[in-house]
Amino acid sequence: MQSETTKDKTNAPAGKNESSIKIGKKAFLLSACIILILMICSGILTKVLPAGTYDRISSEGRTLVINGSYRELPRPDYPVWRWFTAPVEILFSPDSLTLIVLIVFLIAVGGSISVLEYSGVMEALIGFLVVRFAKQKYRLIVIMILFFMILTSFVGIYEGLVPMIIFIIPIAISLGWDSLTGLGMSLLPMAFGFASAVTNPFTIAVAQRIADLPIFSGALLRIVFFLTVFCLVSFFVVRHAKKVEADPKRSLCYHEDEELRRKILAADSGADGGRITGSLWKALIWFVSCIILAMILVISTARLPGFSSLAFPLMTLLFLSGGLGGGRFAGLGGRDLLRSFSQGMLNMLPGVFLVLLAYSVKHIITTGEIMDTILYGAAELIRQSPPLAAAFLVYATTLGMNFFIGSASAKAFLMMPILTPLADLVGITRQTAVLAFDFGDGFSNMIFPTNALLLIALSFTVVSYTKWMRWTWKLQIAILLITSAFLAFAVKTGFGPF
Repeated sequence: MQSETTKDKTNAPAGKNESSIKIGKKAFLLSACIILILMICSGILTKVLPAGTYDRISSEGRTLVINGSYRELPRPDYPVWRWFTAPVEILFSPDSLTLIVLIVFLIAVGGSISVLEYSGVMEALIGFLVVRFAKQKYRLIVIMILFFMILTSFVGIYEGLVPMIIFIIPIAISLGWDSLTGLGMSLLPMAFGFASAVTNPFTIAVAQRIADLPIFSGALLRIVFFLTVFCLVSFFVVRHAKKVEADPKRSLCYHEDEELRRKILAADSGADGGRITGSLWKALIWFVSCIILAMILVISTARLPGFSSLAFPLMTLLFLSGGLGGGRFAGLGGRDLLRSFSQGMLNMLPGVFLVLLAYSVKHIITTGEIMDTILYGAAELIRQSPPLAAAFLVYATTLGMNFFIGSASAKAFLMMPILTPLADLVGITRQTAVLAFDFGDGFSNMIFPTNALLLIALSFTVVSYTKWMRWTWKLQIAILLITSAFLAFAVKTGFGPF
């Protein structure tokens, strides 16, 4: 008699043992070259700009800069060759714990999803969802965009949602669209929701607390902005989906999607109308339960500063448990679990390398001690500007700092102690300064290749960084114009309470 594992493998669709989560060689090389150029540019800045620093104090477990304390320092001995060893040095830097957790998370997700693909659980889940939403395709797009934007805008969850991209991409392709549509249903609303923050604790709450504003005050204007961005993103993604559905070859990633499209079609041909039976049903219940628990824990810890750092470790553990447990319930033996998990891990190694490169840009700037110099120069420019120009300079400064510092709360503790008194001095309200900070923090997350989460998200797909930029640049310009209009309105109306 055949074992359950043998029967599952015998009935497996062709190519199941090949994980779809892998970074293409061309996409990897392009991304690596772009970030390497940025590393060199950052290194050149350490030779051109003077070194300097602000004094800092500790407050409620956070480090705040002291406004007016900037002073120049002797240029540190930072040789050129160390620009290229930065990807290794950051593993021993103060940011090493965050980076290592990110890397472990990336590897765990890659390995777990590979197990689920090999065992057929992923195919069963996607087939089930496609059957349920086949007649509500465009409504599904709008619902998914609203779901992700609400979680990121109101709760502040971003990192914990990134793995959801893995499930949405195949669903989009199964419904006749492409990988870009899947990213438009997930990654775009994650970032744009974060930037359209209404009660995001990592941007609005932290910045307002430092600026001595009532927490979550000024929400009405931000809600109007949120709805405006939601409508724009929904229009952009639905329009693209309809274009691809009418002519799939118009997709920028048509050829890259071919392999995944063939695998999905092969799986659909053997599917039983979206019905799930036997061991796959148990595996699916186990995996979905782990994911739901992970989402509950991430949402619960998002508003608790002392526990928010646990989000990634919790997601990692629950993905591991869901993936390995799901594979075991589906009938995989120890050897098959190890083989499929190892394959997923190996497929993620290029993504790990890109994350190391991305983090190196900030490491070079901080080691060369010019981060505070850049902030000081921007602050002096703001100090000498009229109100409207000052507001846009706050926006631009935050955009620039986001190139080096991805964390919203870290930027807030670095910048807001300086921007708050500057806002009073140049005649804009502190609430307007917070709004400009929020705009600058969020939208550039979808542009800068130094953002590790953008690279992680793209590494789960066949979409390269360059194709991503080709697809989104018009939307980014539209967002720039809308944010500028809202910011000008805030300046002219004295957006408050103060």
